[in-house]
Amino acid sequence: MDKITLDRNENLYGPAPACYRVLREAGLDQLSLYSRDFQRGRKSELSDRLSRRFGLPEERLLLSYGSEDMLKQVVQCYLRPGETILLPQQSWWYYKALAKEARGACLEYPLVERGDRFEFDADEILRLARTHEPRLVLIASPNNPTGSSMDRAALVDLIECCPSSIIVLDEAYHGFSEGTDEEVKGLLDRHPRLILLRTFSKYYALAGLRVGYAGIGEGLKDLVVFAARYLGYNQLTEKIALAALDDEEYYRGIAARMRKDKEAYLKAFGALEGFKPFRSEANFMMLRYPTVHKEPLNAGLKARGIIVKFLDDPGVQDCIRITIGTEKQNRRAREAFAEVAASFASPAPVHKAG
Repeated sequence: MDKITLDRNENLYGPAPACYRVLREAGLDQLSLYSRDFQRGRKSELSDRLSRRFGLPEERLLLSYGSEDMLKQVVQCYLRPGETILLPQQSWWYYKALAKEARGACLEYPLVERGDRFEFDADEILRLARTHEPRLVLIASPNNPTGSSMDRAALVDLIECCPSSIIVLDEAYHGFSEGTDEEVKGLLDRHPRLILLRTFSKYYALAGLRVGYAGIGEGLKDLVVFAARYLGYNQLTEKIALAALDDEEYYRGIAARMRKDKEAYLKAFGALEGFKPFRSEANFMMLRYPTVHKEPLNAGLKARGIIVKFLDDPGVQDCIRITIGTEKQNRRAREAFAEVAASFASPAPVHKAG
C-alpha cells in the first residue's frame, strides 16, 4: 500500500505546469552565470515583480531561502541576549529554537479554544506586549498547527499599541482562504517596524525550492543590509517562482478544492465518537482525538498508509494535525480514520475454551 504523508503541510497537488517547463528549458544563464539584474537597475527579477505587485519600493522587498531563512535573519539581526520575543504558545517549534540561538527570552501567549476554532486572544497579547515591551512580537497567521488567523482589526490595534516593538507577521499559509493582497502596503506603511513574511512553499507548492520573501516597513534599514545578496539570487528558482505567479487560476482552483475537502473532513470527523475537528484557514486542519487510543490510532493509520502529525504542544497534546492532500488522498484518509475509530468501539472477541 502506498504511503500518504500528511504530516509536513506540503501542497501535494504540486506546482503549476509552467514551473516544470522552466526546469526543462533551463540553460547557461540560469545555471552557470551570476545574475546581471543589477545592470537593469534592480536587485532581481522576482523581487522587482513582487515589489510592483504590492506597491512597495524594491528595497523593502527581501528574498530569502524560504520563510525559515528570513525568520532566522530577523532574529539574528534584532534580538539581543536577554531581550524578549513574544510568540504563540501553540505554534511552530522553530520560533523558540531561533530565540534560544540568539539567547533571547521567550514570552508566550496562548491561543484559546472557542467552539470549533483556536483563536488569538487579542486582549491578552496586547496586555503582555504593554507589560513586557518585547523587542519582537511574532504573529503566525494562519497559525500552525491550529489553522487560525488573527483578525486584521486586532492586528492593527497591536501594531499601533507597540510602537517600540518589531512586529513579525508570518503568513506562510497565506492564499488557502479567500482574500486579497490589497492590505499589504497599507499595513507596512502604517508601521515602519513591521515585517510580513510569505513563502512559495505552501500555496505555490514549491517547498523543495525554498523560496521566501519579506515585505518590511521603512524603519528596518538594518535588515535590508543584513539580508543583502550581492551576487544575486538563485536564477532558476526565481524563474520557477515567476512561472507560479503567472498561473493564479491553477492555484485558486487547488485552494477551492482544499476548502471543499476541509468541509468534508469536518463532517466526517464530527461523526466519530470522541473526536473533535477544528476549522482551519490553511492547508491543514487539527483534530482532537481520545488519547487513550493514541497508540492503536497511530498504528492503525500507519498500517493503512496514512502518516499524520501527533502534536505535543501545550494545550493541544490531545490533537493531530492533518495536511489537506489531494481529493483522492483525503478520501482515503477519512476512510482510514473511520475504520480505525470503529475498531475502538468494537468489543474484544470472546475466545471460548476448547
